[in-house]
Amino acid sequence: MKKIAIIVAGGTGLRMNSTIPKQFLLLEGKPVIFHTLNQFKKADSSILLYVVLPKNQMDFWAKLCTEFPEIVTKTPHILVEGGETRFHSSQNGLAAVEETEDCLIAIHDGVRPLIKPELISSAFKYAELHGNAIVSVPSKDSIRKWDSVLQKYVSVKRDEIRIIQTPQIFTLHSLRKAFIQTYSTKFTDDASVVESSGETIHLVDGDYANLKITTPEDLKLAESLMKSAF
Repeated sequence: MKKIAIIVAGGTGLRMNSTIPKQFLLLEGKPVIFHTLNQFKKADSSILLYVVLPKNQMDFWAKLCTEFPEIVTKTPHILVEGGETRFHSSQNGLAAVEETEDCLIAIHDGVRPLIKPELISSAFKYAELHGNAIVSVPSKDSIRKWDSVLQKYVSVKRDEIRIIQTPQIFTLHSLRKAFIQTYSTKFTDDASVVESSGETIHLVDGDYANLKITTPEDLKLAESLMKSAF
């Protein structure tokens, strides 16, 4: 089955204390998002890549593609304008897909550059068998949640908690059915959108190293992990 990856990157860099959006910051001398794209190509060179960016970041991305020609040569992609929210950005990415036959589509955070190719491959295989595959890991920490009745934070069993990551992989048919829904604040990720359309979600084991770069500390950790693992 044909494979597609929609890489969504809408960060601004505020939590990075940077004027440069976090997906464009340099990691091992290359933009973060390039590493993300490259991992998908390493997993399967036939994967068709889409990059979803805010309109006001497209010129900067074009400049980076000139400064780093390997972005174009190693990770050719289709550029798509993002939307107001993650839901709308994923929706725009999906709308740009012109496939008529059902295929598998991975939606992935642009700032998760440490996703391992073998994890991408195994998640695609699982999705082909079961309809979808949502990468996740067990919680390492004790968890408490707010109870509005008791008006206090109450303990939650740690072994009942999974931390959701990306990629999240679905069939094209499922995504098109799900994203005709009206936006809701309950849509916290793409899996919640698909689940809301009536589909059962399947979790697969992820990797703690598959971190989402959000803060300066995350970038330093990613540098360290990349040096040791890649």
